[in-house]
Amino acid sequence: MRIDVLTIFPGMFEAVLGESIIKRARQKGIAQINILDLRDFSKDKHRKVDDKPFGGGPGMVMNAEPFFEAVNCVRKKTKDLRLKTRVALLSPRGKPLNQKLAQKLSKYEHLVLLCGHYEGIDERVSEHLVDDEISIGDFVLTGGELAAMVVIDSVVRLLPGALGDEGSCVDESFTEDLLEYPHYTRPSDYNGMKVPDVLLSGDHKKIKEWRKKESLKVTRKKRPDLLT
Repeated sequence: MRIDVLTIFPGMFEAVLGESIIKRARQKGIAQINILDLRDFSKDKHRKVDDKPFGGGPGMVMNAEPFFEAVNCVRKKTKDLRLKTRVALLSPRGKPLNQKLAQKLSKYEHLVLLCGHYEGIDERVSEHLVDDEISIGDFVLTGGELAAMVVIDSVVRLLPGALGDEGSCVDESFTEDLLEYPHYTRPSDYNGMKVPDVLLSGDHKKIKEWRKKESLKVTRKKRPDLLT
């Protein structure tokens, strides 16, 4: 998968993309992630990418032109690779990011993530350039960068070969609209707090049944809305 991120703060991504699963996926060639400075696509001599909103009001609005120029440039570069480009805007009015959406996004060969700032982005970007608008929750962030990082992490870990154990992303929270069952490790008895006997039994059928029941129990207690 190739992921291109358009942002005016490219430095924010260095630590996240250089650690853990994402780092390994990049080193293995499973994911190619490029952080592009949106200001490089501005035709303003001062590299401005924002202006005052028509109709008045507080703050600044990001210009449409740099986004169109950047996406067109990226599409030209990937045309020879015959990659179909999917453009997503990180926005509080987008569809909520969940496991199903992450799985859907992981099937695309090429994602372009647009990070907004200030009061927002010129509406023409959303109307004529964007395929998806994605939100990571009902709250407002300073910009789309943190949301883009969340999308990248949730998607890259689903790519074949990204995780050390391919089964790790099968029995996870939200995979079947349920939260994951509890996990335990050594020691089996810590200050009188003991691991459930069934997990020490070696009976895989009983362990599987226990995990299913516990998954339902945890979901009912902590996220009953998922059961509806």
